[in-house]
Amino acid sequence: MAKYTFSITGMHCASCAVRISSALKELDGVTDANVNYALAQAHVESSHKNPQAFYDVVKAEGYGVIEDNKKHKHTDDSPRSLKKAIAIATILTIPVFILSMFKIEISTSIMEISLSHWIEAILTTVVVFGPGIGFHTTALTQLKKGRANMDSLISMGTLAALTFSWWSMFVGGHVYFETAAVIITLILIGRYMEHISKGRASEAIKKLLALGVKEAHKIMKDGILSDVQVDTLKVGDIVRVLPGEKIPLDGIIVHGNSSVDESMLTGESLPIKKEEGGKVFGATLNQKGSLDIKISAIGKDTALAKIAKLVEDAQQQKAPMQKLVDVIAGIFVPIVLLIAVITFAGWFFSTGSIESALVASVAVLVIACPCALGLATPTAILVGTGRAAQHGVFIKNGEALERGEHIDIIMLDKTGTITQGKPVVTDIVVDGMDEEGLLSVAASLESSSEHPLAASIISKAKKEMVDIQKVNKFSSVTGKGIKGYVDDIEIRIGRKSFIEEATSIASKLTDAATQFEHQAKTVVYVMVNDTCVGIIAIADEVKKESAQAIQQLHALGIKTAMVTGDNQKTAEAIAAQVSVTQIHAEVFPDDKLQIVKDEQKKGKKIAFVGDGINDAPALTQADLGIAMGTGTDIAIEAGQIVLVGGDPLRIPKAIKLSRKTFTTIKQNLFWAFIYNSVGISLAALGFLNPMFAAGAMAFSSISVLLNSLRLKHA
Repeated sequence: MAKYTFSITGMHCASCAVRISSALKELDGVTDANVNYALAQAHVESSHKNPQAFYDVVKAEGYGVIEDNKKHKHTDDSPRSLKKAIAIATILTIPVFILSMFKIEISTSIMEISLSHWIEAILTTVVVFGPGIGFHTTALTQLKKGRANMDSLISMGTLAALTFSWWSMFVGGHVYFETAAVIITLILIGRYMEHISKGRASEAIKKLLALGVKEAHKIMKDGILSDVQVDTLKVGDIVRVLPGEKIPLDGIIVHGNSSVDESMLTGESLPIKKEEGGKVFGATLNQKGSLDIKISAIGKDTALAKIAKLVEDAQQQKAPMQKLVDVIAGIFVPIVLLIAVITFAGWFFSTGSIESALVASVAVLVIACPCALGLATPTAILVGTGRAAQHGVFIKNGEALERGEHIDIIMLDKTGTITQGKPVVTDIVVDGMDEEGLLSVAASLESSSEHPLAASIISKAKKEMVDIQKVNKFSSVTGKGIKGYVDDIEIRIGRKSFIEEATSIASKLTDAATQFEHQAKTVVYVMVNDTCVGIIAIADEVKKESAQAIQQLHALGIKTAMVTGDNQKTAEAIAAQVSVTQIHAEVFPDDKLQIVKDEQKKGKKIAFVGDGINDAPALTQADLGIAMGTGTDIAIEAGQIVLVGGDPLRIPKAIKLSRKTFTTIKQNLFWAFIYNSVGISLAALGFLNPMFAAGAMAFSSISVLLNSLRLKHA
């Protein structure tokens, strides 16, 4: 099944988007179609190999298509064209407005009609059929299909006012030319403001996509540096990144060490130390040292491209609430037309005045614009996801925002989520030998070992810049430990029982070991010749931010649970450090899934946070799946929210942003519904002049956008 994305021109309200979506879905081979009004984009899933069929459907509906998002000439609703139309409409409308509002009568007359009326009539006609022609052409297209949209309301309202005023001018009645001219001008201004506001709403996304590097210093086979375009690089190529330059693509450091500013990716302000073998990401900033990097990912496989895709997907999706709004918007226009007809009939039969009936019905048509309703949800999602991206929180779909509003329990995987995900040396206690010497002999012996804990001791030694020496006569005793010689000095490392086979252990060391074991740390004993000289404690260390993150979740009224395959003792020790509410230990992937299901059966809304392949089933089953961005691709794919950098503090941040965005959506929808309900009622009762109705309608759309933009400071 192929996916296609293309831009649409000429949409002026949510009804337009609903109509195009419905038409695309009716096309054979189309399994899903989603038209985003805020982004003016269509996203279609279909078995069709050629997207031309989609373009034809959109054009048949009376809208334009920008095929494959290529550069294109300015369309009738582009900002530049709108500015031109507004300029013309404003210049022509101002004299009409002045003549009408100040009741200026020019003594000269033509055909016994005041010249001032002739000026109003001609200028208004030019405005209605010049800058305003787009409303009428779209309305006509919809009429041919037996449909109506927002443009139908505007077209009918302005044509009714214009036609009535021409007729009234010749019979000596009151004219409403200024109403038609001002309506067209104000609506054009409102649409231009929508363009500007929507552009600002997606500003964070554009900045994100513009972070990439254009050129790189490629190291050729002869060792010479050659400046090349980044898009010509292939996996396996080696590039040099000088101090102060951005890293072009994801890769592995093969030579050099430096500090790298990864704030654009992780949100962390402090630079990260990078050494040979370390992984770096495209668009991050190299600070001090020169780095030679072997490219490991290009194109859509890079971290930056994946982030951009997540943000793009988030903006394409519709929240369930938006789907309801789209349905309402789709039937809104016919209902408004019916109300306008009833209003006209009611006023005409009660007053006998065509003029009063016409003014009230035109006001109903104008005030009923559903633009604010249509913009309420997508603009809030647009700004909310953009703001979240700046915090290293990438929201895959609008539905995640709604689900984040009603979470009862957040379940967290232990390894890689609460903890660092890899064992590190946490404590060293010595007896009769200095710490540096102990670490040197231990790392020397462990350098010949394949035990998982060996890497943590060697890493500690390298970090402390301790010498690692050559080992002779190395041997491993299964289940106990390892032994060997360094410069004829016998060294043993392993369990307590393994050391006690050769020598006694001081109580100072055994007491310390007991304390570390109560903290769920693994303890290894080190013997040099015939003396136990110290112990090394190793653990998967708790992330320094975990306790604070869980505290913030509790402050939000959310319970927490730790779910881990580790033993109960270790789980309890970790839980005590971070104050998790519940513990589920010694569980398998299927158990994690079942734990989520069990809580859901109790009516609880569950969020699951994980980073591994074994977390994927639970991430998928949970009401909200939150994947740590440092985890596996499968976990990231299963999660609805991705936290880049693995910082636990982004978990409460994601929940807060979800809640704020959802609150903004509710505010937008509330005011949009109230606005339309009150506005139509006032217009139908004759309390709202069509000209002021047009201004209020434009302001309502802008107010919704401005309310959404407040999320940029969340």
